[in-house]
Amino acid sequence: MLLWINGPFGVGKTQTAFEIHRRAPGSIICDPEQVGFGLHRMMPRSLRGDFQELRAWRQGVYEVLDLTLAEHDGPVIAPMTLVNSYYFDQIIGRLRDRGREVCHVTLMAEPETVRGRIGRRGLGLKADPFAVSRVDSSLEELQRDEFATHIDTEALSIPQTADRIGEIAGLTLEPNTDGPIRNAINQGLTTARHIRLG
Repeated sequence: MLLWINGPFGVGKTQTAFEIHRRAPGSIICDPEQVGFGLHRMMPRSLRGDFQELRAWRQGVYEVLDLTLAEHDGPVIAPMTLVNSYYFDQIIGRLRDRGREVCHVTLMAEPETVRGRIGRRGLGLKADPFAVSRVDSSLEELQRDEFATHIDTEALSIPQTADRIGEIAGLTLEPNTDGPIRNAINQGLTTARHIRLG
């Protein structure tokens, strides 16, 4: 099964994906963002825009996920903001047409909450201006029915959000027996691994 975790930048997709990965035996993270970063590294800075606009990104993500779903025996978790309906159909729609099992969820929260989370994820560094600039438009676009199932994360912790997704996807997650300190350490390590500088 592909578990695509959608939502605006900064809502908690990556944290939730890694929480599920820790608690779902046999699962893997297959991050579509890495395809985009690879494409950007091949281009001069002056040409680096939104990599989702590159047909090569959409095709590459589709092919990697299709191959992984065909060959990997376990949940495949893809945390990625995807608000363009056409791009959604080119990846998720095509995978469904191929008969791949796809569970798509969208994490939501109030705009100020998302902006606060963006500010905290940089570990004191400057908030990502690209992510901040997209909060309102992403939340508006993601409210559409095609991006269901929506999960309001406003009052949920990362482990609680993972539990909710597990219920929706029919995944049996190992219980989260970590206390607040261990949860904070796990989330801090995930954040540190995903800080992008320039």
